[in-house]
Amino acid sequence: MIELMPDLPGSAQQTQKFASANNFLFGQDDQSKSVLDILFADHLLTQQQYEDIKVKSATSGQSPTVILQTMHILPEEKIAEAQARHLGIPYIALSAVSFSPLALKFLPRAVVERFLLIPFAYDERTKTLSVAMANPVDLEALAFVRQKTGLNIRSFAASAADVRNAIAQEYKEGLAGEVDEAIKETEAMTGRTTVNEVRAERVEDVQEAPIAKIVSTILEYAVKSRASDVHIEPQDDRIRVRYRIDGILYDKLSLPKNVQDALTSRIKIVSAMKLDEHRIPQDGRFDFSVKDESVDLRVSTIPTVKGETIVMRILRKTGGIPPLPKLGLTGMGLKALETALLRPHGIILVTGPTGSGKTTTLYSILSRLNTTRVNIASLEDPVEYELPGINQVQINPAVGLTFASGLRAFLRQDPNIILVGEIRDSETADLAIQAALTGHLVFSTLHTSNAAGALPRLMDLGAERFLLASSVHAIIGQRIARRICPHCKEAYDPPEELQNEMKAVLGVLYPQKNSGKLFRGKGCEECGHLGYIGQIGIFEVLSVTDKISRIILERSDANMIAQEAVKEGMITMKQDGYLKVLQGETTIEEVLRVAQE
Repeated sequence: MIELMPDLPGSAQQTQKFASANNFLFGQDDQSKSVLDILFADHLLTQQQYEDIKVKSATSGQSPTVILQTMHILPEEKIAEAQARHLGIPYIALSAVSFSPLALKFLPRAVVERFLLIPFAYDERTKTLSVAMANPVDLEALAFVRQKTGLNIRSFAASAADVRNAIAQEYKEGLAGEVDEAIKETEAMTGRTTVNEVRAERVEDVQEAPIAKIVSTILEYAVKSRASDVHIEPQDDRIRVRYRIDGILYDKLSLPKNVQDALTSRIKIVSAMKLDEHRIPQDGRFDFSVKDESVDLRVSTIPTVKGETIVMRILRKTGGIPPLPKLGLTGMGLKALETALLRPHGIILVTGPTGSGKTTTLYSILSRLNTTRVNIASLEDPVEYELPGINQVQINPAVGLTFASGLRAFLRQDPNIILVGEIRDSETADLAIQAALTGHLVFSTLHTSNAAGALPRLMDLGAERFLLASSVHAIIGQRIARRICPHCKEAYDPPEELQNEMKAVLGVLYPQKNSGKLFRGKGCEECGHLGYIGQIGIFEVLSVTDKISRIILERSDANMIAQEAVKEGMITMKQDGYLKVLQGETTIEEVLRVAQE
């Protein structure tokens, strides 16, 4: 990284270094050829593309970097990152940065637009302003910013498009800008707003306090940006606010440390938590409305060495439960599940890591089966969505209501269909199997890496092989990938190596009439310049056939179970993901992120 201190060294050697770097960025130095080497080494360019760009550069006299940008074969961010690596300057993706309101105050919009840079962090202890720049070695810009602010300047490389988008967002209606005024009011109150004073206030009065405006703004932004979770995390010198959007956490805001106690107290008030308890984790809930949309927030606090960390899960009350095809379960996988659902009893499992959408899939299945002719009961931890017509029970281990004890009680309630949120122990596993064998249709979840791994996992919990072979009918493995934004979706030609790899994985499933093009999102206002909007499931559905039942009886090898399932027509998660890539639903990067074996 480059740091510009108040007494900027002016040696000829350093000036020459900066000038060389400037020449490189503007395509005036043959050092820019190394950017091609970096991109080629990262498998972002094919051998043919690499050679073509070198030839075009030699014949036209243009920098390879300029040619890369005009060819539009790579995102601008990838080129900028390669440039930064060549120069030895840290690269930063501004879409994942938390902007400090204090940092933004140092430079007006006219200045940041003139030099194509944006401040995003401020260290008060060292008086250092961190600035993302499209040209991080622009001496004129660095000197001007240092002179205007009187601060030490630390520069980071960013793509020009990233900087423009950040300026448009943060200097117009950005989260940091909206919170800034409330922070000023809160700082004016520092020293007289204590926990006891906050506790004495009525909950209704919280909406009028400056700190409540910060909380309200944070939540409004979360709802508008389609976030599923808000993380408020104390750090050494600041409070970091992150949003989970389409499964990915993004830094969006950095708050001063002196508002930490008041911010925590406000959230505890509306969540009906104990204000004077800071030693143990707490849970709470509250409702929040933004215009016509109402959401339910499930709040969790946990004490850390730097203060209480708060996570707020956003549960939307509108929109309903999406049907299985909309979740992404289609084709042969959907047909296999529908066949299993026709049977009046047995066990159907959904597997995957935390946050892979297992509960949403189960709710979608229950919504499909929910009629006045059947009695459906569910045991959950917690109850995330209320489903009309279904008897939903939240477990409470403190009073003895666990998955096992609740399931035992359910069997006396004459249910047809039972949902057990998760099979965590041998007692729950045994009761679920017994319920399936006595005429009930049982749904549950397990934390395994794939569908075939669920059966050995149940055996590890003490389930008998012969009981599993006769009771488990289908197992769904799933992950969640981000959908390409339809507003900025574009086609591109992938490297030949990638095409060959997809053909090898899909085999006979690879469409013969495929054009060979893949799709990605360029980034636009609609998707917050991320290139993605929403999520789509990647599934594999393992039907427990007679042959698989025999494997279960003979041994507990997940690989043999998976191999037999593929022979019988199961589409694996990776194959399903590649098919969705070819259909333009998601990107190859997303599939490899969530479904790479």
